[in-house]
Amino acid sequence: MRFVIPGPLPGLNEYIEAERSNRHAAAGMKKKTQHFIGAVARSQHRKARFTNPVIMHYIWIEKDRRRDWDNVVFARKFIQDAFVDAGILIDDGQKYVLGFTDRFAIDPKRPRVEIEIVEVKK
Repeated sequence: MRFVIPGPLPGLNEYIEAERSNRHAAAGMKKKTQHFIGAVARSQHRKARFTNPVIMHYIWIEKDRRRDWDNVVFARKFIQDAFVDAGILIDDGQKYVLGFTDRFAIDPKRPRVEIEIVEVKK
């Protein structure tokens, strides 16, 4: 099952900057971002629910090459937590997320994150 989240999403540098500016800013950023991701994901697949372990394949599509990839993939934390909050994943711990892959691309007109979730049957 594939989800497409419009981006760019906050990266590690933005999160650290928010944490340093105000102790509530980072928590607010995480909550707002997760709510957005969950709403978008649910609008694409209303009844999605994975009960078996999964492998998640990410394609991080940025508008340019300014951000380092390791900064960009920090948003994986927001995505997986949002999928748990939305009921798409049971949990994002090692028992339910067996692994993930990352690929990267540039699209100046439509930055986004594409996530393919592959369920692993028990």
